[in-house]
Amino acid sequence: MSHLEIISRSPEETQKIGVKLGELALPGDIVLLVGGLGAGKTCLTQGVAWGLGIKEYAASPSFVVIRELQGRLPLYHIDFYRLDHLEEIAELGLDDYLYGKGVCVLEWAEKGLSLLPEEHLLIEMGYLSDSERSLKFKPGGKRYREIVAKLK
Repeated sequence: MSHLEIISRSPEETQKIGVKLGELALPGDIVLLVGGLGAGKTCLTQGVAWGLGIKEYAASPSFVVIRELQGRLPLYHIDFYRLDHLEEIAELGLDDYLYGKGVCVLEWAEKGLSLLPEEHLLIEMGYLSDSERSLKFKPGGKRYREIVAKLK
């Protein structure tokens, strides 16, 4: 199985999908989120945080770029929204996060795809209606194919 599409009919459903991802997460997992404003990227990340046992609210790190939250595993919540050039992303020194002991969730990942590891779980999020979102899971590597199979 390579791809999976899930339709979410509410922010709560999107969070529940994130909770499942967080429960399945292992150290070193990388989740890349792409989609327009309001597509549900931060909402999904909130669920991932809860699935990792994090009590703190996972607000968007747009202004600080990287937030680290502690749970069963650390969550490195990274947001490329305010970064406009690959050089800015390269200068962040993301290796400690991408190859660390936590889980990386990157919002607006499309801005830095060429700098990110090939093995990752890409989730394309899009609008279907005011209340519905499409989440397309595209695994890059065996580990991420396993996650997608468990989400079915």
